Amino acid sequence: MGNRAGGWVATIGRKGLQSLRHAIVASGRAGRRDHPVAGILWVVAAMAFLAGLITLGRYAALAGMDPLQVVFFRNFFCVVWMLPLFAWRGLSLVRTQRIELYALRVALSFVAMTAMFQAIARIPIGEVTAIGFLAPLFGTGAAILLLGEKVKLRRWIALGVGFIGAMIILRPTGEAIGAGQLAALVSALALGVIGPLVKKLTLEDDADRVVFLTNLLLTPLSLVPALFVWSWPPLEMWPYLIALGLMAVLGHMSLVRGYTMMDASLVMTFKFVRLPFAVLLGYLAFQETIDEWTWVGGFIIFAASLYVTRREAMLKGEREVAASRSPPA
Repeated sequence: MGNRAGGWVATIGRKGLQSLRHAIVASGRAGRRDHPVAGILWVVAAMAFLAGLITLGRYAALAGMDPLQVVFFRNFFCVVWMLPLFAWRGLSLVRTQRIELYALRVALSFVAMTAMFQAIARIPIGEVTAIGFLAPLFGTGAAILLLGEKVKLRRWIALGVGFIGAMIILRPTGEAIGAGQLAALVSALALGVIGPLVKKLTLEDDADRVVFLTNLLLTPLSLVPALFVWSWPPLEMWPYLIALGLMAVLGHMSLVRGYTMMDASLVMTFKFVRLPFAVLLGYLAFQETIDEWTWVGGFIIFAASLYVTRREAMLKGEREVAASRSPPA
């Protein structure tokens, strides 16, 4: 009787674990589903985690760690935190039909990440975050220059407004522009190109695979430059580096899930909460603040980026409707 009861418990336990596994995987499933409320919650959570990520990165840099090492430990511990998921899902977590897209994303992510950690080692995290709102505008600019995309007047105006916002933050006539601001601009430029890649990957691979495979490829890539400046971190720094990887995992898994649940234009709407999160953590951790002009410039950039993102989504929808109505050849 005891053996039979034990068998029932084991069977129920296995079914329960399978159901839980399917639920977690389904929340990051490839393709897009319309669940805007859940998507908003994922994006807001992602912005909080990513603000925590750059706060920890700035702490490590101010403690004397080279940003190249910080980048490596961020990627390494991101993979470590995801190893239980890998053990759970097995090789399916690394199987993809679009390895060329991952290669491009990894290369761009390495540039964006390295530049961002160089920036937060030099300037307040709130300022880095505000400059980062240029990413969608840079993405549109890249589409114009590299893909020959035709852009009408309203989007040109939005790009010009975003440029004005950047000038308000950078104030090139003063003493504000330096290596930190330039690094933040490079990071935003790379992130602008990455955005469409991430959205395309989420249509074909689930969120967990996108995050794990990207960081798995980034780890050896980021180790190479880190070796040139290598110095073992002191013992008290390791908890912060481990937490750095955790924030990266939670932030990017949450953001990718947000992309799977609603349009990119709606995701962009709620990305602005990253700025108050970053400013709050910067104040609590380092007693640093950003001036009112950085807030103004950040809001202007964000508004222009939001318009561009929503406009692109609307035009894409119009093209899809027109294509569906056109008679077959």
